[in-house]
Amino acid sequence: MTGYRELPDLAVRNLGGGVVWADDDAFAARENLITPGPSVFDPAAFGHKGKVYDGWETRRRREPGHDVAIVRLGVPGIVRGVVVDTSWFTGNHPPEASVEGIHVDGHPSVDDLLAADGWTPLLPRTAIKGDTENAFAVTSGQLVSHVRLRIFPDGGVARLRVHGEAIPDPRMIDALGTIDLAALEYGGLVSGCSNLFYCSPNNLLLPGPARSMGEGWETARRRDDGNDWVEVTLAAQSSVAVAELDTSWFLHNAPGSATLRGRDGDGPWQDLVLPTALQPDTRHRFPVPGVPVTAVRLDIHPDGGMARLRLHGSPTPAGREALERRRRDALA
Repeated sequence: MTGYRELPDLAVRNLGGGVVWADDDAFAARENLITPGPSVFDPAAFGHKGKVYDGWETRRRREPGHDVAIVRLGVPGIVRGVVVDTSWFTGNHPPEASVEGIHVDGHPSVDDLLAADGWTPLLPRTAIKGDTENAFAVTSGQLVSHVRLRIFPDGGVARLRVHGEAIPDPRMIDALGTIDLAALEYGGLVSGCSNLFYCSPNNLLLPGPARSMGEGWETARRRDDGNDWVEVTLAAQSSVAVAELDTSWFLHNAPGSATLRGRDGDGPWQDLVLPTALQPDTRHRFPVPGVPVTAVRLDIHPDGGMARLRLHGSPTPAGREALERRRRDALA
């Protein structure tokens, strides 16, 4: 996969993101900034505060200044791109915006974040358009746990998307022991996919069970002799003990069968789960040979939908060392 917009949104609510503070949300709630899915609009919807918008909207400023919102990422990571989405905001969008990032360990309070030094630019003050997904690449390689969105001087933003790569804390992995190595929160990353017609393959790696078919990965119907697949790169070299292939919610469109393979670096692909029939709306669990792998490939036959892919195991000693080094470099 190429392009930062195909990377997971580290700020989205269903990954654990939260809008922890905003200086003003008089017209529309700050929490809407990180709602999954696109903003929706009902032209007839009015409330006691005025027009109802699915986004964050501040009052009209009558004095100098600008408005600010602070977002806690669901998982800390390296930001590769941001989207300041002003969908449906036309005459009331901010003409300019900026985004900054900071890494703060633990669970800082709002007062801690407001007083913190070390906010670094991810997106400098930049002109944006109304009713537009304003997308910008980010070149910073710093580890970020929180982002600060500034809008100049006021107005409405529908969504803030913060695309990047999660960098897990090796200390937490050590404490937990066995983890889901494919999970976005532990650095799993979709690195290739044959088809994402209906839903993003990043959904496979989200925390928690899928709550509907729309929270999984579903491909278009194939009309040829091929099959669909997705490749996931792990945060570090790891040993997988149990693989979980979950078709929950997919009743008449689950794959007929699947295989799972893994490889270490550029080495050959090795079978982890041999070709096996899949049942609809079922969590399938399989023991896996504990060979070192850095990537896995799930092939579904011929097409269909999957809710989640789980790979339960732990990093190898070499993988643990590489993960520690990557996190250290991102904090430098």
